[in-house]
Amino acid sequence: MNKPSRAFAKPLRELLGKVVGDTFKRQGFASAELVTRWTEIVGAEIAAYSEPIKMQWPRPPSPSMRAASGRQDTNRHDPGWERPPGTLILRVEGPAAIEIQHLANVICERVNRFLGWRAVERIALRQAPLRRAARKSRPVIDPAAAATIAAGLSTVADEDLKQALARLGAAIRRA
Repeated sequence: MNKPSRAFAKPLRELLGKVVGDTFKRQGFASAELVTRWTEIVGAEIAAYSEPIKMQWPRPPSPSMRAASGRQDTNRHDPGWERPPGTLILRVEGPAAIEIQHLANVICERVNRFLGWRAVERIALRQAPLRRAARKSRPVIDPAAAATIAAGLSTVADEDLKQALARLGAAIRRA
């Protein structure tokens, strides 16, 4: 007799990948990596003042326009068809917009190199504050609590390790 197969839990990346992927597709991104790895792609200097909002792709010309221009009917299923490059829309903090505008060619080059094809032809800027979560400041550890814990760690010979364990213990005690 065959046992019914157990349903195993799916990895979170499989479940969220579909939801997040659909959101990125609506914004014109072929891949979520352009947003999630923005700092790696363009560098820390540019990423500190900009973030991608969406990609705008040009509409393919209608058949009547292709016929009027003398171009043959090209369709994306043809082997020689190449998608025309789009426009990457960036959210940029106000004072940095001029600098980012001057670096547009560099940004296009880096994004295209990352994607592996000429996906971005130009950059459009939208001035607005960046949507980044405020970073939490490091918790302040009470030196008296750390010293008390360090005194109880007499069996630890390495002084640096003892201090690190004392700081960890004080942080855990505080939480």
